[in-house]
Amino acid sequence: MQAPLPTPEPIAPDALLVEVAWEVCNQVGGIYTVIRSKVPATVQGWDDRYCLLGPYFAQQAQGEFEPYDDQQLAALTDPFAGAVRQMRQQGYDVCMGIWLVTGRPRVVLINPYQAYPRLGQIKSDLWHHHHIPTPDNDDLLHQVVAFGDLAKTFLEILAAEVVPPKRLVAHFHEWMTGVAIPALRRDQVPLHLVFTTHATLLGRYLAMNDPNFYDHLMQVEWQAEARHFNIEPAVTMERAAAHGAHVFTTVSELTVRECIYLLDRIPDAVLPNGLNIERFVALHEFQNLHQQYKTKIHEFVMAHFFQSYSFDLDNTLYLFTSGRYEYHNKGFDLTLEALARLNYRLQQSGLEGTVVMFFITKRPFTSINPQILQSRAILDEVQATCEAIERQVGERLFYAASASTDHRLPDLDALVDDYWKLRYRRTLQSWKTTALPSVITHNLVDDQNDDILNFVRRANLVNNRHDRVKIVYHPDFVSPTSPLFGMEYGQFVRGCHLGIFPSYYEPWGYTPLECVARGVPAITSDLSGFGDYVMQTVPQHEDKGIFVVQRQEKSFDEAAEELTNMLWQFVQLNRRERIMQRNNVESSAELFDWKNLRVHYDRAYQLALERQ
Repeated sequence: MQAPLPTPEPIAPDALLVEVAWEVCNQVGGIYTVIRSKVPATVQGWDDRYCLLGPYFAQQAQGEFEPYDDQQLAALTDPFAGAVRQMRQQGYDVCMGIWLVTGRPRVVLINPYQAYPRLGQIKSDLWHHHHIPTPDNDDLLHQVVAFGDLAKTFLEILAAEVVPPKRLVAHFHEWMTGVAIPALRRDQVPLHLVFTTHATLLGRYLAMNDPNFYDHLMQVEWQAEARHFNIEPAVTMERAAAHGAHVFTTVSELTVRECIYLLDRIPDAVLPNGLNIERFVALHEFQNLHQQYKTKIHEFVMAHFFQSYSFDLDNTLYLFTSGRYEYHNKGFDLTLEALARLNYRLQQSGLEGTVVMFFITKRPFTSINPQILQSRAILDEVQATCEAIERQVGERLFYAASASTDHRLPDLDALVDDYWKLRYRRTLQSWKTTALPSVITHNLVDDQNDDILNFVRRANLVNNRHDRVKIVYHPDFVSPTSPLFGMEYGQFVRGCHLGIFPSYYEPWGYTPLECVARGVPAITSDLSGFGDYVMQTVPQHEDKGIFVVQRQEKSFDEAAEELTNMLWQFVQLNRRERIMQRNNVESSAELFDWKNLRVHYDRAYQLALERQ
C-alpha cells in the first residue's frame, strides 16, 4: 500500500491566502463539497493567514454563516478585516464572519447586486479590455460579472493592506469567480493568482452531446462550439482566467487533456480532490451502522415489493447509483445494460438471491406515486396490527404458562381475539395485489421521454416476479423528510452493499469517494478523475473494494461486459467475504483525506509565489 503523503508544514509563513469560490456559504453544486471538505486541512496549514471570499446570497448563507458584529470586526487587526472595514467606509455592502463548518474559517461575503447600477460600465470594460461578451438577458452572468468587479475591489484594497515582505495569494475556483483575474492582471495588482477549473464548461456540454467526445477532442473549434451551445460568454471568461493566472490548475489527469485542447493552456499542476475523512469515521461502529440502515432500506423494499410478491431479504443485495441526471455522462446507460445482463445470468445460473438497484437522481416530478404512499401506509398498519397481536399473545401466553400444569405449548391461535384476526386478514387483503411493483417512485413530468424508463421498458426489466435484478428509480434526493426512506443520504449509502458510478465524463467524482469513506465498496471508471487517480496511486485497489471499469478506448459493449463481470463476482461473495471487503474499504479511506492531499494545493501556491 502506498504510504500517505506526510502532512506538510505550513508553507510561506510570510504569505496570506484568499480562496475565492461561488460556493462559499452557497450550496449550489459539487464545488461546495470540495471547498467545504478542504477547509479543516487548509486552516490547519494556514491558520489566521487564510480567508475565503464569496458572493452573499441571504437565503443560502443564513444557515451556515455567522457574521461579526461591528464591535468584533473593529477588534480584529488582520489585513482581511482591515480591507472589509475600508470597503464599508467606502459604502460597500460587505460582511465578514465565520463559516459554520468544521474548521470554522473566516469568510468575506459581498452582495453582488450592489454593483448592478454599474453593470453597463463593467460589461463595457470586459469587452473593450478582454473581449468578453456579456448579453443582457442572463441574470447568472450579471451576478458573476458584478461579483467579479467587487472581488477585484476587495483584493486591491487587501493587497494594499499587505505590507511587504508579506505576500498575497488569491486562488479562484471556476469561471464564475475567475472573471476577476484578467482585470487584476491588467491593473497589475500585487498578488499571486491561482485558477482552478474543476471541469471545462465546454467539455461538459460536448461530452453530453457527443458519444465519441474523447476521440473528437483534438478537432474542437472552441468558439464555434461555445456559440452552438450558447455558452460563449462563460467559456470566454474561463479561457481568460486560465490564461491570466500565474498558476493554472485542474483536478485530474483527464481534465488536463480538456484544458489543453479547449482552453489552450497546459495546466501547471493537478489538484486531486479529497474528503475530510474524520466526518465519516465510525471506527468499529461502521459495520453496525450498515446493519442499522440496511434495516430501514428493508422497510422500504417490503412496502414497495411485498405487496406483489416477496423474496428473502437476508439474501438480498442493495446496489445504488446517484448524481445529476446525465444519462450518458454519469454512466446510467452502461449501468442499466450491465444490470440487464446480470439479470439474465442470475436467472440462468440458478444462484439464490435478489439484487435491488436504486437510481437516486433528480428529475422534474409532480408528486410521489400515490399507490406507493398508500402501500407504505397500509404496511405500517399491518405492522401495528402484528405488534398488537404480539402483545396480546405475549400476555395471554405468559398467564397460560404460569397457570397451566400442562407443559405443552397452548394453541396460539386461541390466544388471539377474533377482532385482531379479522383486522389482520382485512388489512392484508386490502394490501396485496397482482400488479407489478412500480419501477419509479414518483410521477414524472415527462414520463415518455425519460431515458432510464425507456431502457427498462425495452429490456423488460420491469420488476417481474422472475427478475432477479429489481429496479427502484427515485427521481429525488434521499432526505429524512421523505416519507419513503426517512433518512439522510449518507445513512442510505451506509445501508447499501455497493455503489456503481461507471461515468463516461466525470472530472473528479465524489460519489464513489463518499462510498469508500463510509466503508461501502464502489465501482468507478477510468474516465472519472477519481478512478484515474486510484489506478495511478492505489496498488491492488480491487482488494480495497474500489473497482475501476476500463472505458478509455473501449467500446460500450466491452465496458458493459466488464461491469457485468464485476457485478457477477460481487453477487457471488458470501456474507463473511463482504464484511471483510467493507473492512478493507473503510481502512483505505485515509488515503483520500485532505490532510494527505492538501500538499498538492500548497505546491501550487508555492509555485505561484515564485512567479510574478
